[in-house]
Amino acid sequence: MSFGQSTVLGYPRIGPNRELKKAVEAYWAGRVSSEELETTAKTLRAEVWQTLRDARLDAIPSNTFSYYDQVLDTAVAVGAIPDRFERLGLSDLDTYFAMARGVDEEPALELTKWFDTNYHYLVPEIDEETIFRARPEKALREYAEAAALGITTRPVLVGPATFLLLAKGVSPFDRLGELTDAYGEILGLLADAGVEWVQLDEPAYVTDRTAGEIDALRAVYHRLAGLERRPKIFVATYFGELGDALPALLDTPIEALGLDLVAGPGNLARLTAAGPLGGKTIVAGLVDGHNIWRTDLRAAATTGATVAGLADHVAVSTSCSLLHVPVDLSVEKNLDPDLYARLAFARQKVDEVVLLGKALRDGTASLPAPLPPTPASWRNTSVRDRLAALTPADRQRGSYDERAAAQQQRLGLPDLATTTIGSFPQTAELRKARAELRTGTLDEAGYAARMRNEVEQVIRLQERLGLDVLVHGEPERNDMVQYFGDQLDGFATTHLGWVQSYGSRCVRPPIIYGDVARKAPMTVEMSAYAQSLTAKPVKGMLTGPVTILAWSFVRNDQPRADTADQVALALRNETVDLEAAGIKVIQVDEPALRETLPLRKADQKAYLDWAVGSFRLATSGVADDTQVHTHLCYSEFGEVITAIDALDADVTSIEASRSKMEVLDDLAAIGYSRGVGPGVWDIHSPRVPSQDEVVDAVRRAVSAVPARRLWVNPDCGLKTRGYAEVEASLKHLVAAAAEVRGS
Repeated sequence: MSFGQSTVLGYPRIGPNRELKKAVEAYWAGRVSSEELETTAKTLRAEVWQTLRDARLDAIPSNTFSYYDQVLDTAVAVGAIPDRFERLGLSDLDTYFAMARGVDEEPALELTKWFDTNYHYLVPEIDEETIFRARPEKALREYAEAAALGITTRPVLVGPATFLLLAKGVSPFDRLGELTDAYGEILGLLADAGVEWVQLDEPAYVTDRTAGEIDALRAVYHRLAGLERRPKIFVATYFGELGDALPALLDTPIEALGLDLVAGPGNLARLTAAGPLGGKTIVAGLVDGHNIWRTDLRAAATTGATVAGLADHVAVSTSCSLLHVPVDLSVEKNLDPDLYARLAFARQKVDEVVLLGKALRDGTASLPAPLPPTPASWRNTSVRDRLAALTPADRQRGSYDERAAAQQQRLGLPDLATTTIGSFPQTAELRKARAELRTGTLDEAGYAARMRNEVEQVIRLQERLGLDVLVHGEPERNDMVQYFGDQLDGFATTHLGWVQSYGSRCVRPPIIYGDVARKAPMTVEMSAYAQSLTAKPVKGMLTGPVTILAWSFVRNDQPRADTADQVALALRNETVDLEAAGIKVIQVDEPALRETLPLRKADQKAYLDWAVGSFRLATSGVADDTQVHTHLCYSEFGEVITAIDALDADVTSIEASRSKMEVLDDLAAIGYSRGVGPGVWDIHSPRVPSQDEVVDAVRRAVSAVPARRLWVNPDCGLKTRGYAEVEASLKHLVAAAAEVRGS
């Protein structure tokens, strides 16, 4: 198999209508067998390979399918299955899902963000007892499936250096030699099966890396490329610039190197400075795999021609896997024509790659012209004038000590106050009501009545359980970002624009295409209704500006900081209206604060300055006695801990159960002195934590944070859980708080 002129680094695996999600969740629920699940999976894989072949893509990847996560798949492929899961005695498939989701006997692997995306991966656990061994059955099986369809593919694995850099439990490279041996065995087995090319992904090297880590990368690929029996090796990198790792990889005998020339334009200068490329193939990532805007094909072709002048062979690719964009634009029938003409989803990006590959070979005459300028109707003069008039005072509240005293007088909360993060289970009945509203079989009045009934049930449940600060449960919200996108000017939403976030969790990111403004209050009516049902405080629930940007596809014609401030002004209007409606506690969630952090330290301060500023703009319009919460989850927070402090929220709830409360050490290190709620229940697992487990977590938290500032809450919202496990878990949570409070 020649590498050809065109390829992609990966393709969406969920199916055009989330078929994989539905099949996996049916298996978890016991409604389908493992054989039926595998039949669905095999059909989806075949459809992807046939789609790429029919698009005339030259080189097609395989082993990019996953039931849950590609890092977990790689862990299985190298035998890195912790003993605590092996001892369960489950089938291979159920062991896999136990690692992903946990079981009653064992919590799941830690879940965190994949670089600067909204995809989550499972963190490998490596210790001295881990025995690496080659287990490439999945890659071999999928290669054979494609071959049976007459399609030759390139198996993909996370590369060994990145795999260990993402792992926890030991110093990353203590086990690199043994792991490299396992990869060498895998390469030999792939070669025996007739595999000509293998793709090893090393995105960890677009982040800041030491000279020792770069030397280790060089040594790994000298070793693997020096094997007598192996496929040709394509090392793929993406999400940014490789820096000193680029010449290190070029110094090895690998046959191909992939470079992201969208998020990492500096890679081109590095490539130019590297000198002779020794007959290597350069895979040029010219089509953005991380956003949904059409490629300027003529500009991309110019860049491709420059690369072609440096290398013996160049193939055009996406900048990263297309896992991060929706499947197919052609099914979207209700988008504005001006917007539709500017978009490309995964299927359309494949066509762009193929066109650019042909242009490299045949010239650019057939490439379409660039799009015209952004329509004037997408601009909002009043929003722009309001931004121009902002002063530093618009991003400031009173001192925390004064706020805390005023809030305690108003709220009268106990030490170790208990709450949840926001959402309650999205039941089948709620999803049915939403579907009936869309189809017109349920009118707006009937829908509102059902939502109010659900809110009342959620309030009564929380009162019965004894929680201190309540939530309305968000039954009316389809998604924590899309819900707001549906109500703001400058946003568009799709019909089937699903993207995998983690496991079976899929989201439909809205599209920010124009200036953002609030049309009318978005959450006030439902929040005020919930508060009318109880004497306890009910939180108003909003999604923060950084997260709305991170979990949307964002316009690329102005700085993100400007778009974030536009969203923040809309949210500021909402917080002021919530306060006026009698809401005493307002939570503005920013779970994406860490995920959008630039991967290179040199770029991080500028981002954090505007990210913190936009949050403070959204939250600084309320009085000091209104308590402002924020929530963050499933990231490595140590890297942004000073920014979390700078948000100046009165209370920060934060994921902590899978990471064993490690965030508390980070907070202590900077002298964090406001309220904090480290999560004590991992809601991404179906297991119910015992009261003793929660007591232990709370005691560990109290050892680091005074009880008067400590909150007790789950890791995240409860929309993906069922009511039986929610009620049992919250009962244990409230009892644990009372036990520690009384000790």
